[in-house]
Amino acid sequence: MFLVSSAGFSLSKHSKTCAVLFMMNVPLIKTFVYDAPIGKVWAALTDTAQMKVWYFPQLRKFEPVVGYAFEFDDPESAYQKEWVVTQIEAGKRFAHSWSYQGYPGSSEVIFDLSSEEEKTKLTVTQTGLESFPDDPHFARSRFEWGWDTLLGENLKRLVESK
Repeated sequence: MFLVSSAGFSLSKHSKTCAVLFMMNVPLIKTFVYDAPIGKVWAALTDTAQMKVWYFPQLRKFEPVVGYAFEFDDPESAYQKEWVVTQIEAGKRFAHSWSYQGYPGSSEVIFDLSSEEEKTKLTVTQTGLESFPDDPHFARSRFEWGWDTLLGENLKRLVESK
């Protein structure tokens, strides 16, 4: 129930909880544009050596094949990644699951590419964030910051370098 005051809208405690739950079920979607051809961006998204530069340096082995389980070399981490490739459409779409060993929840990360004149548009969509525990490590804001850093800075620097 929405309560209206003379100062504007305010939410009852129940409504605030519903609003938060609604926002948690909304996929996280971010779009980035790179001054680079689509082939160069696709290669950076799917080549292990390049993924180690922009995505996760702990990545040991990866193949862009549906069903392939990523291999990481980070045995000391409290958050052991368990990722599996879920979709591949060469040059256009790459998706993988995102979960952690010993923690409930699983999300899916989808990278969609398209050409925009001589640039490449990448849209990342992450679903299922609400399935993770209520813990700062799994906060939506942390994933938002992560994509801004990984895609908005790291990948941009890699693909736009000459």
